[in-house]
Parts: sequence; C-alpha cells; structure tokens
Amino acid sequence: MEMSKIISEISIFLKDRFDLSSDKETDRKTIEAIRKGVEFKGTNLWVLIFAIFIASIGLNVNSTAVIIGAMLISPLMGPIMGVGLGVGINDFELIKRAFKNLSFAVFISVTTSTIYFFVTPLEEAQSELLARTTPTIWDVMIALMGGLAGIVAITRKDKGNAIPGVAIATALMPPLCTAGYGISTGNIYYFLGAFYLFFINSVFISFSTFLIIRFLKFPKISFIDSVTEKKFKSYIYSIVFLATVPSIYLGYKIVQKSVFESRANKYITHEFVFPKTQLVTKNVSFEKRNIEVLLIGEIIQEESLTTLKNKLKDYNLSDTNIMVKQGLNGSSQSDMSILKSSILEEIYKKNSEKLENKDKQIIFLEEELLKFKKHRESIEDLANELNAQYPNLISFTIGNATSINVRSSEKKQPVIILGKFKNRINSTEKKKILLWLKARLKEEDIKLILE
Repeated sequence: MEMSKIISEISIFLKDRFDLSSDKETDRKTIEAIRKGVEFKGTNLWVLIFAIFIASIGLNVNSTAVIIGAMLISPLMGPIMGVGLGVGINDFELIKRAFKNLSFAVFISVTTSTIYFFVTPLEEAQSELLARTTPTIWDVMIALMGGLAGIVAITRKDKGNAIPGVAIATALMPPLCTAGYGISTGNIYYFLGAFYLFFINSVFISFSTFLIIRFLKFPKISFIDSVTEKKFKSYIYSIVFLATVPSIYLGYKIVQKSVFESRANKYITHEFVFPKTQLVTKNVSFEKRNIEVLLIGEIIQEESLTTLKNKLKDYNLSDTNIMVKQGLNGSSQSDMSILKSSILEEIYKKNSEKLENKDKQIIFLEEELLKFKKHRESIEDLANELNAQYPNLISFTIGNATSINVRSSEKKQPVIILGKFKNRINSTEKKKILLWLKARLKEEDIKLILE
C-alpha cells in the first residue's frame, strides 16, 4: 500500500509539473495568431526582403551578430507553423494558403539573396556560409526541438522569449541566403545543401506544430473518415522520413570523418617524435584514407618506418595509407612552400615575442622613471612645506630602510628622515614635526633624526 501511495504521489507531482493546460491561451486566439502570421504581403513582405539583405550581408562578411539580427526580424516562421496548424486541425484551406505564402516567401528570399551575391564584390565563401551547406541529423533534432518550443510558447498566454530563440536556433533565413549564393556562383552543391537544410527546418517545425496541436486537442475544422485520415497521416510521416534519411547519412559521414581525423592526429602526435628529426607538415585525408607527413633532420631508416606503419592498427587505422617524405630533396613544390611559410611564421613569432618583451621592458622602465620623478617632486614639496614652518631648516633627507631585530629576526621597513637645523630643536618641537610627517606621509613607522 505504501509503495502504491508513493507512486501515486510521484505521478500527481509529475503530471502537475509537466501540465500544459494551466497557462494555455484559448484555442481561438492561438489559431488567430498563427493565421495572422501566414500572410506575406505589405509589411511582412518588406520585412522579409530587408531581413534577407541583412542575413546575406552577415554571411558575406562572416558576422554572426548580423546573421542573428536578421533571423530575429524574419517573419518566415508564420507560414511554416500555419502548415502544421492546418494539418493538425484538418483546415485544408489554411494548408493551401500557408503553403502558397511559404512558396512565395522562399522565391522572394532566394531571388533577393541571389541579386545581392551577384552585385557584391566579396565573392569568397566564408565559414558562416559554408556551415549551411551540409545539414545533418543534428539539424533535424534542432528543428524538431525548436519547433516544439515555438508552438508551446505560442499556445501560452504569456509568450515569453521562446519565439526569438526558436528563430535563431532553427536558422530559416541563412540557408535561403546560401541557396542564393549557390545560384549566383553557379555552385549546385551549395544550393542543394542549403535548400535541403531549409527543407529540414520547415518540415520539422511544421511537424512539431502538428504534434502539439493534436496533443492539446485543438478543435478540428472538418472531420474526415478514418481511411482518408490514415492516408493523410502516412503522407505526413513519409515526408518526415524522407527529410530525415539523407541527414542521418550525412551526419554519419561527418562523425566518421571526425573520428578518423582524431585518430590520425593522435597517431602522428604520439608516434612521430624523434630526437633529431622534426615534423614540419601533416596532411590527413578522410576521403582517400591517407596520411602524409614531411620530416626534416636526421633520416628515419626503413626499419623504423615499417614499425610506424605497423602501429597504425593500434589506432584503428589499419585501412589507412601513410606517406612519409623526408628532407628537402624529396619535397614537392607545395611542401616547400608550406615549409617556407612555416619557417617564416616561426621567425616572425620569435621576433614578435622579442619585440613584445622589449616593449614591456620599456613600459616598465618608463613607469619606474615616472614614479621616481613623482617621488622626487613630493620630497621637494615636503621640504618646502617644512621650511615654511621652520625657516632655520638647512637640509632635509628622506629614504626607506630595512631594520632587523637580531634576536627575533623581525624585519621592518621604516622611513628614515634626517633634518638639519641652524638652531637646536627641543623635544616638543621634534614631537610636533614627527606627528606632522606621519599625517603628511601617511606612514606610522617613521624614524626622525634632527641635528
């Protein structure tokens, strides 16, 4: 009985924590909000064009901040969620309208980005742009989770800040800009890769919208027979499956490449260590299953090279070929260029370090000189002030000293002040001068000697 009671309480607790009905907006208002974002005309259309230009510029100059800004103002989420809502509530008119607006938005987006990349003088593909050409299974998971977060947020009374986050995470705008770049440069690989990423994001945002709409039991506009509904669901799951499969394959290849490169680099780092021979360059090719290294210094004998090749299996690289180039005579022109660049870079690095150290030394000496000047000026001011109070002052000496108690080994660093006067100073005046000096110098340990 106790166990069943505990399980019941845990179940009630979890149900209360994960309940989506407590702060849920009315179904009518949620449907109206999504319907409103479906249309692409007037303001929405111009905002889309401006956002595409901003995202294209961000990709062109490799600025992550600019790309994020473009994603935040992009209205592309509207028709994509509209398709998912239409499927979820059997509103076929909404599905057609959302799909038509989405197609128009995609056409405008790709056209705008193509025009931009045709006229921009910056032609090189930057890392932010290249990142949108090879979608993987991780992009599928991001789109699905982002879409779920987005539709859950939209169905709440308090929308929160989830929608901007979803817009950034699912990245609808950059893939369309990259597709435009692919068209403008004639690179079909970039176009297909980027458009596939957009397709993945669109499908899984719509699919996640459909799932939450059905889970929350939104009222259906029209009812269809079970056979038609089953066929309709099979179409949905087929599209989801077709969108997922290529990304799984691409993700698998990326993982394979990453693992291979990690093993190859580990093998080179651990095995190519010689006392009189230095590794200059290395080239790891996953596609060719090949490792190339260039060594300079003492020639590695054939027996040692055979041992190195045999050790490949210890790093799970049995199917990998290794090519060892030794000395400058066996180097190709490209290897020589790399070697020269490496040497020049090393020389520059060492010179930079030396110059940096010299600069630091100069700065340190200048600071010390400034401190000395300020110290000297402050001593002169102190002497003048004391002379104004005691006109019979002849000389004034100040300095730091180290005092050591030979019995206790206690060390102190008092300020020693020596003052020479024309007339003898009595003990009262000496005490007065000492108190004034402590207050003026903000030092308690002062040894005053007056003559």
